[in-house]
Amino acid sequence: MKWDVRRTAKYYFVRLKRLQGSPHSLAMGAAIGAAVAVTPTLPLHTIIIIAITLAVRANTIAAIITATIISNPMTFFLQYWLAWRIGDCFFPDRLSWSRLKAMLDMLLHQGIVESLHTLSQLSLDAALVLLTGGLVLAVPFGVVTYFLSHRFFDKIQQKRKAKHLLNNR
Repeated sequence: MKWDVRRTAKYYFVRLKRLQGSPHSLAMGAAIGAAVAVTPTLPLHTIIIIAITLAVRANTIAAIITATIISNPMTFFLQYWLAWRIGDCFFPDRLSWSRLKAMLDMLLHQGIVESLHTLSQLSLDAALVLLTGGLVLAVPFGVVTYFLSHRFFDKIQQKRKAKHLLNNR
């Protein structure tokens, strides 16, 4: 089975177009989905999205659809790489390639207990660097998505109102 990008894009466009709610609620949901999607919290995206959208009363379905569009197997590498590069600017050399190579060399020559300690230190640094980079990416992604999607949902709502008025004449 061949994957068709245009068909997939149309599918998500129709899904977003059919959502009901105020343009603000839908746009807030989309913005939250976009912001969470670019953070390196992949196994927790849905849980984080549901928690935030319920807390701020944004549209959860719009958030999940948007997150799915932005964060998918085709974009994972780029997202994690950008989060690493940006986080490395804030915390230089905490997660560099040379440090990773040195850690792997150490792991090969250490016992199990020492290896676990080394990995725990690396995982804290990796979390710090990647989460910082992801959060820095999340803010502009969320803001831009809010304004673009608000415009999109507002136009859809206007078309629905105009169609409703024509049908009731």
